Amino acid sequence: MHQLEWRTDPRPVPYLDAITAMEARVAAIAAGQAGELIWLLEHPAIYTAGSSARPDDLIQSRFPVYQTGRGGQITYHGPGQRIVYAILDLRQRGHDVRRHVCDLERWGQAALAHFGVKAETRQGRVGLWVSTTKGREDKIMAIGVRVRRWIAYHGIALNIHPDLDHFNGIIPCGIKDARYGVTSMAALGKAVTLPEIDHALKASFGTIFNRP
Repeated sequence: MHQLEWRTDPRPVPYLDAITAMEARVAAIAAGQAGELIWLLEHPAIYTAGSSARPDDLIQSRFPVYQTGRGGQITYHGPGQRIVYAILDLRQRGHDVRRHVCDLERWGQAALAHFGVKAETRQGRVGLWVSTTKGREDKIMAIGVRVRRWIAYHGIALNIHPDLDHFNGIIPCGIKDARYGVTSMAALGKAVTLPEIDHALKASFGTIFNRP
């Protein structure tokens, strides 16, 4: 029985390198040759377009744009954002994709709560949102999942201290409504480091994913 592996990359990982590594790990898990993996990393500044992305979601081509097989629309990844690739075997976790997505949301909520941030889900809007004093709701965590042979991969992206101006080159996740924006821990006045959010993620993983 392979144990869950945690891996942290100290330097930004090129997106295509990460995809290649994830797909190789998925194949190895499916074949019983490797265990599950939680991979904590950053990417260089890029945009990724999921399976539901529309061409007009890209406003300015500030950074490379990568088509990806995950669900969702277009989003930004870059330094200061904690990418969490959760490569998990759903054959051992109830064969339930919906539950997996909900668990990723609850995991993000638990990690953010360690720092006093109340993040919530919203019907019809994927990811986690925080309410502001100006009556807006801003997105602090994106989520995108792909499943192959009942192995789930991709995962979540938590905005810790990225350059939020970089989101202005896209319509994040296809949401045009001016009442909704993007935020980060830093923008909320939370001086949190990537190692600190990693610790919170590790501390809360078991309570979310290891329940019956």
